[in-house]
Amino acid sequence: MGLHEREELVAMNTARKGFYEFLASVYKVELTEEQIESLAKCDLPADDEFVGAGYSAVKEYLRHRDSGTRQELAVDYARVFLGAGMYEQITAPPYESVYTSERRLLMQEARAEVLATLRENELKRGNWNEAEDHIALELEFMQRMALRAAEALSDNAEDEAIAYLRTSYDFLENHLLNWVPMLVADMRMHARTLFYQGLGQLTLGSLQEDEAVLRELLDSVEA
Repeated sequence: MGLHEREELVAMNTARKGFYEFLASVYKVELTEEQIESLAKCDLPADDEFVGAGYSAVKEYLRHRDSGTRQELAVDYARVFLGAGMYEQITAPPYESVYTSERRLLMQEARAEVLATLRENELKRGNWNEAEDHIALELEFMQRMALRAAEALSDNAEDEAIAYLRTSYDFLENHLLNWVPMLVADMRMHARTLFYQGLGQLTLGSLQEDEAVLRELLDSVEA
């Protein structure tokens, strides 16, 4: 691998790290005023039709922000992800286990598999008190793998970088893309704000786009 190609891959994985960090942050807790203002001003990826539509919805909502926007988003976050005010109706629980277990329960096989993957990669979830298969933590895993790949490439450790990229691709295939399409469908059904409707579309489109990028990259380096 030449120097120019390696530098391009470092930049690509640094960008991937930043975007996964952004996605994880908006699913983790309700947005702060600072996050809302930052999102309103930043340019998000809009490469394909699905990603672009989600991005446009998010930007359109934030374009009309006012003093009540943070509260409106907090209420919608609680409604969509916590089921607040929905009584016994299932909204969009942000846990893989709920979507992949037969009885739609928390703390099932998917959580155990994600925990095992974290341990295999010598990662800890931090002090946040949520199950390991929460979408924010799965996105954080992708963020950390992208960072490791970038660091390995910078150190000229190509085999190590490829291993991180393979781990990322497998995690996308076996976890995020195995349930996020269902989560996004529920987000679009239950969210009342254009922000969370668009966020779901942006998330799924970005994951699908990243899968294609990783597959092409791995095919080229493993051929």
